[in-house]
Amino acid sequence: MSQFDNVSVIKQANVYFDGKCVSHTLQLADGSRKTIGVILPSSLTFSTNAPEVMEGVGGSCRVRIQGESQWKAYGAGQSFAVPADSSFEITCEDAYHYVCHFG
Repeated sequence: MSQFDNVSVIKQANVYFDGKCVSHTLQLADGSRKTIGVILPSSLTFSTNAPEVMEGVGGSCRVRIQGESQWKAYGAGQSFAVPADSSFEITCEDAYHYVCHFG
């Protein structure tokens, strides 16, 4: 899917790690929530409250999910899942564009 229809966009950006990750929240008509954003070249650690699926839209990254020993590479068109109440490390050498699906 290249676009989301019938959504509300929260105008205030979500800015993390001194601007290394910036996203906007979308509220879909069915009540679900997603964020669309970009991670600039960096190495970051994110914590999760709800389960998340990170869908790569552009660029690439390497990810290690809490409890795993191996780093895995992901690019555009690929996704990775992170359980609730967990965390993941992500390293990007170029800008990584993503959609985060919650729940």
